[in-house]
Amino acid sequence: MSGRRALTRLTAVLALLLGLLALPGAARAEVEHPRQDFLRGSVSGLFLHWGERTYPQHTDCAQWESDVTKGGWTPEYWVREAQKLHAQYLVLATFHSRLGYARAWPSKIPGSCSTKRDFLGELITAARAKGLQVILYMTDDPQWHDQGGHEWLDSAAYSRYKGRDIDLTEREGFGEYSYDNFLEVMDRYPRLGGFWIDNDNDYWLDHGLYERVREERPEYTLSNNNEDTPIMDMISNEQKTGMSPAYDYPQAVYTAAPRLIEADFKLPSKGAWWYDGSDPAVDRALTLGRLVTNAGSSIKALMAETAQVGGRFPAKQEAFNDFADRYLDKIWPSLNGTEGGGYLHGGLQPGQWNDGAYGVTTVSRTDPDQHYLHVLTPPAGGALRVRDNGYRVAAVSDLRTGRPVPFTQSGGALTLTRTGGWDPYDTVFQVRTAGRTGVLPPGSYRMSADAAADGHPAPAAADGDYRTYWDSAKTLPVSLRFDLGADRTVRYLALNQREDSVSYARSATEQSARIKDYRVYASEDGRTWGSPVKTGTLPSHRAVAFIDLPATTARYLRLEVLSTHAAPSDTARYQRLRVDEAWPGTGYATPAAGHRKGGSP
Repeated sequence: MSGRRALTRLTAVLALLLGLLALPGAARAEVEHPRQDFLRGSVSGLFLHWGERTYPQHTDCAQWESDVTKGGWTPEYWVREAQKLHAQYLVLATFHSRLGYARAWPSKIPGSCSTKRDFLGELITAARAKGLQVILYMTDDPQWHDQGGHEWLDSAAYSRYKGRDIDLTEREGFGEYSYDNFLEVMDRYPRLGGFWIDNDNDYWLDHGLYERVREERPEYTLSNNNEDTPIMDMISNEQKTGMSPAYDYPQAVYTAAPRLIEADFKLPSKGAWWYDGSDPAVDRALTLGRLVTNAGSSIKALMAETAQVGGRFPAKQEAFNDFADRYLDKIWPSLNGTEGGGYLHGGLQPGQWNDGAYGVTTVSRTDPDQHYLHVLTPPAGGALRVRDNGYRVAAVSDLRTGRPVPFTQSGGALTLTRTGGWDPYDTVFQVRTAGRTGVLPPGSYRMSADAAADGHPAPAAADGDYRTYWDSAKTLPVSLRFDLGADRTVRYLALNQREDSVSYARSATEQSARIKDYRVYASEDGRTWGSPVKTGTLPSHRAVAFIDLPATTARYLRLEVLSTHAAPSDTARYQRLRVDEAWPGTGYATPAAGHRKGGSP
């Protein structure tokens, strides 16, 4: 973001902030703020691309509005379809660079299509009546001003309005025009949820747009597409394909929680983000997999459907919504009111399990002993083995049927047996636990390191606060040392590495910054280390990583990191190492007292 300024506005609500997190560069962001509560509590949203270039294309704004109304557009339809998807918010994208820059509200500012009917206001009212929020898409980009052979921007009209010549087809002029529209929307719609902004415009930054939003509408949220602009509440990324499994987009997230993160993706398997006259199928497995893996990573899923001129969705998208309504009802407790497991909130380890199995875990926000296993790709065999992360399991049941599921627990793993009859999309197991064991609490051990970047010392990896982290300052090899205060028997080391890089070699400049080759040493005095007690290679996987050790009794441990997964071609991540939290495990969990064979206490 060279040449772009990001300022921090601290207001009277500073005392309510849950914390600030340093982001790249000198700027700091309001990473956690009460205005974000609605979005943080959401699972998903419905993305609506809709405008003059919705098929069949209109070049006359009044005719488009007339055809929308004649086509039976009602805001309640969109709200009902969002509810079928179990979404909590809608993003309306009409002021879009490739949809004719249409403004679906009566505007006093000339320059592009503006309707007399207040479609935006009607949608806000209808959505709020059902407990949903509406967020408005705004673009920074005039480059598509004449797409399709028609000029969509009226520079002459806007120039007359402003009293001077302004070219809307240039970034400076369009920045001023869109800036005026931001102010008009803020004035007209105090109950809007916020703005979803497609990249940045220097005019906005030079004239303090975001600071003005914060001042005039402090309850609005700001979301930015593709760029992690610090003053924004949320960064949204287009959900790419190419991962394995295909539904696991969070493998490619490069921004770390607790930053509020969103993934936007199309439900139609083919075609544009807007209605282009076709009715492609919706891949149920891919779509549900994306929704669940995002929820299992505390990432909001923004699902795009292609509204026609009259507002209705094509038949196959409507059919998917009807299916999703029934399907999600049965597993909703495992998604709503939960956070992704294996990250900042505890929980069982997600990701690659045994025999080809893959999935995510979720944990209740209000009950740390309520966990869920989402098996998206079942194991080839008849059993599922998941790392327990120190939780003592009391009972396992099938969420849909309530039937107990037999399990065993030993050596750090929970094993579910005789689990045939896998759901084709998401088999969900409800796991009740009785707390954690064998996990040394923050503050009971001290940490130091050979190297650390300014502001990110080694003790930050042992303070129990995921808003702080240790950064090795691109020093490799590097050692992270644990002082346990007294001799203890240690069975494993656990690490939550910072989730600010992809987890596979996405390109030459998008590489994983996770630990690869390592050695672990033990010492009685912190000076004499001898031979390593464990050497190995960690896979480039997201979430908590474990290094199991032979039963070792010592006061001091040293994790020596020899290499990371990033290649030299990725200069930003090569040899970069960041650890949110690291802790020794003194023993493995066993089933909770009272557990009987068969899965229930």
